[in-house]
Amino acid sequence: MKTVGHNPALDGFPAILLRDLCECAECRDVSSGQRLGSVTDLPADVSVASTTVAGGAVEVVFGPDGHRAVFSREWLAEQRRPPDDDRAEQAKRLWAAADPGAVAGLRGHDWPRYLADPAIRQQCLAALLRDGFFLLRDVPCQPGTVLTVAGSMGYVRETNYGRLFDVRVEATPANLAFTGLPIAPHTDNPYRDPVPTVQLLHCLASAVEGGDSGLVDGFNAAALLRAADPAAFEILTRTPVTFAYADATAELHATRPMIAADPRGKIREVRFNNRSLQPLRLGREGSPDDTVAFYAAYRAFAETIIRPELMLTFRLAPGDCVVFDNTRMLHARTGFAAAGQRHLQGCYADLDGVASTLAVLRRGQATR
Repeated sequence: MKTVGHNPALDGFPAILLRDLCECAECRDVSSGQRLGSVTDLPADVSVASTTVAGGAVEVVFGPDGHRAVFSREWLAEQRRPPDDDRAEQAKRLWAAADPGAVAGLRGHDWPRYLADPAIRQQCLAALLRDGFFLLRDVPCQPGTVLTVAGSMGYVRETNYGRLFDVRVEATPANLAFTGLPIAPHTDNPYRDPVPTVQLLHCLASAVEGGDSGLVDGFNAAALLRAADPAAFEILTRTPVTFAYADATAELHATRPMIAADPRGKIREVRFNNRSLQPLRLGREGSPDDTVAFYAAYRAFAETIIRPELMLTFRLAPGDCVVFDNTRMLHARTGFAAAGQRHLQGCYADLDGVASTLAVLRRGQATR
């Protein structure tokens, strides 16, 4: 044991940070681990009075109140690493249609095994967070089962469409999704704040010609745009655009860039839906040239998204349920004859619930 006035293990840690990080029973609730006080309860002139090294731990005595805290060297080293943004591109595996990971994702997993085997559920949820989607087979073709799928990985997000919605031809459709028309690659509900971050689509019937599904990795498309045309990419990350939707019971709008980047400039979210895009308003500081530049960037991104080599095309059979990240994946479908029967049921969930479920599953596996 050695007492010193300075310890290299604490380099880079201001006294106020260490004092706030103390996890003793005076500072944290033993059961929840939550702080018992506020930053205003800490001394404004806090300092490190002394440190004591004992094996893999460092004890710190703070001035002016003499409070003591103990930190493991391993824990201190962990705090030095920059925070990971698991929503941003560096935490993802970007893909094009021919990439082995994307093709493998279409093989899917059987619903009964998914339910019975926590390891299979971990694989599926990890794929959703890493690759942006996964596919389940043999999900019972019973109305409402998609809610059970969503509940197995998090929580259902209720919207103006209800807890679940039907995607089929309607006599008086309030949305083009409820027709037999082809639907170009898009993200859902960009007019909502916050946008639903996970979407599920469960096929109940597909007795039509056409109606094939498609997925495009929007992060990959945005990265390709950034490499080919950095100026266009920059315009789409800094120009707010408004998306809106209205029907007899709802009027929704949100204003966000088409490509959202984190503070380090990494791609974090894509909102792309030509059906709900509203007229561009650049305000007093904008100019006609800015509008022209935006539309050139918008076109460049749209042309990238529809490149055939980026579209993963597949046909949902009855019992198939595709689950995808709605902040990253653009989904599409080909047109189909209205005389046939095509019926999907969908619902929304959120990525934080998925990440939580995956963490709990992994925690359970680690304690076995």
